[in-house]
Amino acid sequence: MRITEAAQRLGTSPRMLRYREALGLLPSTREAVSGRGRAGGHRQFGDTELRAVALALALEKRYDIGPAELAFGLRVLAEPQVQAHVRELGERIGRLSAPPTRALDFEKEKAMRLLRRRP
Repeated sequence: MRITEAAQRLGTSPRMLRYREALGLLPSTREAVSGRGRAGGHRQFGDTELRAVALALALEKRYDIGPAELAFGLRVLAEPQVQAHVRELGERIGRLSAPPTRALDFEKEKAMRLLRRRP
């Protein structure tokens, strides 16, 4: 179906669907993946796209966030470097604790020092 009909079914506007697509909140199309662009210049919306947008709308409502915030959350999950930077910020401001491996490394080093002291 065309974007206008999809927007009506979802209770949103075609402009918001295009915005969501630009943010990466819609499944990739085969044409976009292969680099040939969209067939006929217009994206067709099927059940997969409608379900994805409906889920995004539900998440935004449940957590009181906007599409850009949801897109960034997905980016944090998908890109390890972004995830590491956000984790570092969370640790520095006290919202996240250091990963448990650091605590285990400390205990391991402590045990190794104690073993080296033994006669």
